[in-house]
Amino acid sequence: MAQPDPVLLLTRPDAASRRFASDLEAEGLTKTRVIISPLIRISVNGPLPEMSDIRGVIFTSANGVSAYRVLGGAVLPLCYTVGDATAAAARAAGFSPRSARGNADALVQLITREAPAGPLLHLRGRHGKGDVAARLTAAGIPTREAELYDQPAQELSAAAKAVLDGDAPVIVPLFSPRSAAQFAQAVQGRAPLFVAAMSGDVAAALGGLYVSRLEIPKHPDAAHMRSAVIGLLKDCGALVKGHGSVKG
Repeated sequence: MAQPDPVLLLTRPDAASRRFASDLEAEGLTKTRVIISPLIRISVNGPLPEMSDIRGVIFTSANGVSAYRVLGGAVLPLCYTVGDATAAAARAAGFSPRSARGNADALVQLITREAPAGPLLHLRGRHGKGDVAARLTAAGIPTREAELYDQPAQELSAAAKAVLDGDAPVIVPLFSPRSAAQFAQAVQGRAPLFVAAMSGDVAAALGGLYVSRLEIPKHPDAAHMRSAVIGLLKDCGALVKGHGSVKG
């Protein structure tokens, strides 16, 4: 019996999931069923903190950029971002961002190396990781932080639960330890799982969840995650233009 076609399950907030799906389509993904079932939603908090002395801002997600815009934040000449996707969001908001093209460690290294005049302001969500502000301050670059949005958890949708209890392979990219832990706790089904985890920490957060295959990209950014997902989809039989399929 032929293996059912794989399903791509995206669990990031809606806008980020749709952007990721669109980027996959641009890289050749075709005729693959995509289910978007966010495990968290974004709830903007306010107001912005006092910023009269702030020389530059730091964003570690596109959600932070969006929240800053919603709250009426001004465009400053100095802007750092954790990766290229966040940089694209900052650029669309009018900034000229410097991207670390990696994770929080890469971001701290970039800013420490360039040693800009502070104070800087890290604009983050409630569940942010990496202690960016504290580490930069300890390195001699005064940095404060402000929590601009919350990330309350959500249950998987009925459609997501159905495919997770089906026969088709389910490909799941996971971008944070929190979302990985939530996913592992929520899964109750028999579908074979093929997971792309953005880092070793994300993979570890899956705990004892059994997966048929686990991929950790060499570099923790959106481009390498897309490559990992395309590889999993291709190996499960999805047709990806320019990449082919190994389905028999």
